[in-house]
Amino acid sequence: MRGILLLNGQPYEGQIDDKGALVICCDGAYEWARGRVRIDKNVGDFDSLPYMPEPAPEEIYPTEKDFTDGEIAMIKLLDAGADEIEIYGGGGRREDHFLGNIQLLYLAARRGARAVMITEYSRIFVGFGRVNLDGNEGKTLSVFPFGGEAHIMGSAGLKYPYPPKLVYGQCIGLSNVAVSDCAHIDVSEGDFVLVIINRGDV
Repeated sequence: MRGILLLNGQPYEGQIDDKGALVICCDGAYEWARGRVRIDKNVGDFDSLPYMPEPAPEEIYPTEKDFTDGEIAMIKLLDAGADEIEIYGGGGRREDHFLGNIQLLYLAARRGARAVMITEYSRIFVGFGRVNLDGNEGKTLSVFPFGGEAHIMGSAGLKYPYPPKLVYGQCIGLSNVAVSDCAHIDVSEGDFVLVIINRGDV
């Protein structure tokens, strides 16, 4: 099942295909999303919105809580059975929230779902095991260790080979280029990697 999560970061200006998806909007994202995408549920504490959205939220959460609005919405999507999740509005503005939104990608991956954060400039996702990068020839991509050291077993279809291990504190995983539409990276089991694929020739 497809899920769409709308966040109150940098508004997404592109087209959003909501056909067949469960769409959950978080708090202030309603300002940029209303009228552009169908919204099935509004979730949050609504401290970023001066009025109540439509449809009315089933529950208004306290401002001081242990979960972000995005985290609550992601859990709702996963509990509803979503296994392909697109996040819009997750970048820009507050960098701490952007880093928190990366954690949402990891949360989805640990629950067996494939989540991708789509911004005006990139697609960001967490991968492990064999990460297929098909259909990205000519695009720039960067790989970072996430959740521990990333042990690279091999790769193909990329301009530059990766070292056997990516560790925190190094930038060697930045700015590779897919030279084939059948590119992939193999990461040993148990190690996670954050992959960013830029749109266009960056």
